[in-house]
Amino acid sequence: MSQKEKTISTTNFRVNEAIREPEVRLIGPKGENLGVVPTYEAMRIAREADLDLVEVAPNATPPVCRVMDVGKFLYERTKKEREARKAQTKIEIKEIRLRPKTNEHHRSFKTRDARKWLLDGMKVRVTVRFRGREIDYPELALEDLREIAKELVDVAIVEQPPALEGKVMSMVLSSAKNAPKKSAEASPKPEADHTTTPAKPTAG
Repeated sequence: MSQKEKTISTTNFRVNEAIREPEVRLIGPKGENLGVVPTYEAMRIAREADLDLVEVAPNATPPVCRVMDVGKFLYERTKKEREARKAQTKIEIKEIRLRPKTNEHHRSFKTRDARKWLLDGMKVRVTVRFRGREIDYPELALEDLREIAKELVDVAIVEQPPALEGKVMSMVLSSAKNAPKKSAEASPKPEADHTTTPAKPTAG
């Protein structure tokens, strides 16, 4: 088996002599539709163009073949698949947890961790969990979240502004490297659509 045949056999494409059907629907080297032709005639056209005959739609009746440079075809196909996989790469989300009015010293440690993760291209979810009657004062948690967004404005944008769900208020920060430039200070405000309790956060 030639190197080219070995390469093609691993990609589910039949090429040149590996195409066994008596006739094919042929697309020429310039993308022109040449209609249904005998396979030997399609092979002749490919050889005269110094290109390959590649079966691109084996399940059609008759199969569709195209005259092309098979090496270039496989390279571009692999490149597109690689780019698609890269685009689907899931960005890791880290989390820092606070209590309402966490003291500034403790919060600075949390913010330092968030900065490191953001610089590494990760997302950071910042959550504030309420206990007991703390839920009656959501503006305190909102103030904390705004302070954190302000401290990280140089490395982050607010992807999801502060929202109250049950006894937790949270926001999501994205690395500025992975998103259009936007100030993290820009209005991290709660949205009524995400609020599941009557208590709505207000600006502190």
